[in-house]
Amino acid sequence: MERIVTTERQNIGALFDRIASSYDSLNHILSLNIDKRWRRRAINGLKPAARLLDVAIGTADLTLEALQQKKAEQVTGIDLSEEMMRIGERKVAEKGFAGKVTFDRGSALEMPYPSDSFDTLTCAFGVRNFSDLEKGLSEFHRVLKKGGELCILEFSYPENQFIACGYDIYFSHILPLIGRMFSKDKTAYTYLNKSVKSFIWGKDMVEKINDAGFTHATFTSLTLGIATIYRAVNS
Repeated sequence: MERIVTTERQNIGALFDRIASSYDSLNHILSLNIDKRWRRRAINGLKPAARLLDVAIGTADLTLEALQQKKAEQVTGIDLSEEMMRIGERKVAEKGFAGKVTFDRGSALEMPYPSDSFDTLTCAFGVRNFSDLEKGLSEFHRVLKKGGELCILEFSYPENQFIACGYDIYFSHILPLIGRMFSKDKTAYTYLNKSVKSFIWGKDMVEKINDAGFTHATFTSLTLGIATIYRAVNS
């Protein structure tokens, strides 16, 4: 499985380009709109910042939450999927924030920004798609100012075996089926299941964040453990 997931991670921009038009509606349907609550809580824990970098900005849901909560004056977003960002640009403009957000196409593993550029860095449902997690976290550390905040929102796996069993059935069979019906893509939502199951979470993820040079790293499980918020400070 890991070899297959690694190959798909290397083509992640193209994968999300294919499902961009149905991504938002499917996310909300498949999560019963709980994903909106997760983003709200992730942003709510941040201090207001002048410059925020949203890695894997996608369709800009997390960026919009940050702007609506007045947690950022200016946002720079980076993503590999042009189609996702095109939708994000439209949503940002519709909400009246066009002048506050810049969209850049690029890799989180080699970001085109000087060191110590941003006060806050956010990343929602993106780090598990990195082909090299350690390199990505190292880049996070490089572009954040000293004392800057890191906030990562990512899928995880429930520790309770009963809940994990039901979750696995949903992710392995129901979610890919619904995803294929709406997005007309045979592989994207199968990849989602595989990418979550092959990724780390909880204490293991906190250890990786600390190893990248951050301090005070913590994690908070959400909705029976199916998602997790990670917070840390750049040292």
